[in-house]
Amino acid sequence: MENQSKISDLLQSALDNLLQEDFKRFKDKLSHSDFEGKGSIPRGRLEKADRTDTKNLLMEFYDGDAAVNVTIKVFTQINLRASAAKLSEERERGKKLKVTVKPGNLPQVIKDRNARLGENVKLNSRYTKLIIKHTEAMTERASSVITMDTLFKPDKDGQTPQIVVLVGAAGIGKTITSKKIMLDWAAGELYKETFDYVFYINCREMNLLTKEVSVADMILKQCPNNKTSINHILGQPDKLLFIIDGFDELRFSFDQSKDNLCSESWEKKPVEIILSSLFRKTVLPESYLLITTRPAALEKLGKCLECERHAEILGFSEADRKEYFHKFFRNEKQARQAFRFVRENEILFTMCFVPIVCWIICTVLKQQLEKGEDLAQASKTTTGMYVLYLSSLVNPPGSNSKPCKKASLRGLCSLAADGIWKRKILFEEEEIKMLGLDQEDALPLFLNENIFQKDIDTECLYSFIHLSFQEFFAALFYVLEEDETMEDSGTPKKDVKTLLENYGNSRNYLMLTVRFLYGLLNEKSIKDMEEKIGCKISPKIKSDLMKWIQTQKQTVLSVPSVYDKIICQLEEFRCLYEIQDGNFMKNALEPFTKIVISRNKLTPMDQIVLSSYYLNIQEIELKSVSRDQDRTFLFSLSREQHQDELKHSRVFLLCQALKDPNCKLKKLWLNYCNITHVSCKDLAAVLKTSQRLIELDMGINELQESGVQLLCEALKHPNCRLQRLG
Repeated sequence: MENQSKISDLLQSALDNLLQEDFKRFKDKLSHSDFEGKGSIPRGRLEKADRTDTKNLLMEFYDGDAAVNVTIKVFTQINLRASAAKLSEERERGKKLKVTVKPGNLPQVIKDRNARLGENVKLNSRYTKLIIKHTEAMTERASSVITMDTLFKPDKDGQTPQIVVLVGAAGIGKTITSKKIMLDWAAGELYKETFDYVFYINCREMNLLTKEVSVADMILKQCPNNKTSINHILGQPDKLLFIIDGFDELRFSFDQSKDNLCSESWEKKPVEIILSSLFRKTVLPESYLLITTRPAALEKLGKCLECERHAEILGFSEADRKEYFHKFFRNEKQARQAFRFVRENEILFTMCFVPIVCWIICTVLKQQLEKGEDLAQASKTTTGMYVLYLSSLVNPPGSNSKPCKKASLRGLCSLAADGIWKRKILFEEEEIKMLGLDQEDALPLFLNENIFQKDIDTECLYSFIHLSFQEFFAALFYVLEEDETMEDSGTPKKDVKTLLENYGNSRNYLMLTVRFLYGLLNEKSIKDMEEKIGCKISPKIKSDLMKWIQTQKQTVLSVPSVYDKIICQLEEFRCLYEIQDGNFMKNALEPFTKIVISRNKLTPMDQIVLSSYYLNIQEIELKSVSRDQDRTFLFSLSREQHQDELKHSRVFLLCQALKDPNCKLKKLWLNYCNITHVSCKDLAAVLKTSQRLIELDMGINELQESGVQLLCEALKHPNCRLQRLG
């Protein structure tokens, strides 16, 4: 064995397990025997040596593995055959530690969010591959698609990153990817030669730790039956990977000075200090970290890290969506029927690139199929699908307990809103009981019961089945009409204005809540909430929202005069899309003639969102920063799909909107958008029909001669109004 630390630990453990009388006999035999042709250890040096001294003498006289061989021989000669066998076994175990030392509770099964007690799904039977791309740290430049096994692949300079940050939006698959990495590593299918130990740290659970801990304590918690192996683990940190899942859920500030950080694995500190020490590499600096987070927490995380690699989970490709449907339904006929319906609905199919939304859509469609309902009832917004999912659980077949469910629903909304404001995602039993959520009919399918270790005791805490559901219920809290029964119950104050003002000042943690707020004001959502769930949405909220939007025009959305009256943030459009109200959208966008979207990579859903606004906007601009220089793009098409997966060209959705006779778009710039001759057919069709488009810039694209020819032929068409083609 080459690792001296491993040998030292093995010998120390073997000697520590000897009775005092056996230890004396061991030293006596050792001083009278010639092993390995190196003579015997002098009796004088052994006579007063304790167990640690004896271990050091063994390592001094006999190099490397020979010290272990000598110890086994002495054990055998003094008739300690059990000790000899155990030491021999421990040595072999150390050589194959990846097989024998594994964190407990490996995630072999997962629970569907609406699963009944005892119902589980094997992770490997449900897991579907996700698109992951490397991104150069904190920039918009992306390289090729990668897989889980290349996250730690050396870069072009041969440098292997010690820290990989896996970024992804809500519900995009960060946690299940983390668990899949754990499971595949444990099966010897992933990082077999790279990591001997992989440990999963749940950030949600870290928030609960009140007493001081050490890195060693955190490892021991996952390996409770391998206490003798902890020194082996700590002795080779370059073979150790920590998966830290859900950084955005941590409530700590991480503003600690370097003097407060720890450098020793057994040093006990508050959990925020331990995590900061891992992030800043003051403890176990040779170890590796894989950290998952939502984009909103990237800036906070970036202050703790150096030389990290960023990778982004982009969701399911088209082929992967189909695979997920078949894995979910496990009924070939239902899977084909559901997927065919979704595939023919461009909006629903695009929404399915987000795994959590794909799961909700599959769940809703499965319930509709089993009840013989028309699949066309499915919504075309994310909020609408959450409402349908909610209604399917509130009113299962044969249920007539709507009043009870309404009370439980309001309790869930209050719990969610309180948690959003307090940045809290785990709730105590007392809070659950206070809101009446401990009753049998209290919609338990929206809450998970979690048993956490707290000091020497265990504690039962509750969380929403997914963070996005907490954000959905928090939004619902603000739009439901007042209920006298909920007054004076310690619930947060219903003040939409305060919510929107805080969202305007710092959008990070309120972003999805406000997007759901818009979506719940959708006419279909209002109708479904009242008819299917029995809850009315306050009509006043929509006017409050419009007033806030009009106020924001003069503050947050102000930009230099050259870009007068410009909307700058794509999130505004995602929100407006959810409301699906043409008049509301028209009034919100009325003063604006140009859109500027900065530093964004457009997802397929973003393209659909933007395509719905071309009727009201005259110019669209995507402003981005490249690695070499500032460049201005006036639209950028998503690179998140492979060309061979696309049924249509890259500009298909854009062109569909431009063909609308009511479209007001006059100027369109498509510079640096990787457009090829394939897209020119769609663009040529636009030039022949659009009565508004007067300027089209196609610079720095690979149009080829055939593409240019198609555009030139379109210019000759009598209906073409284009004045400038660049």
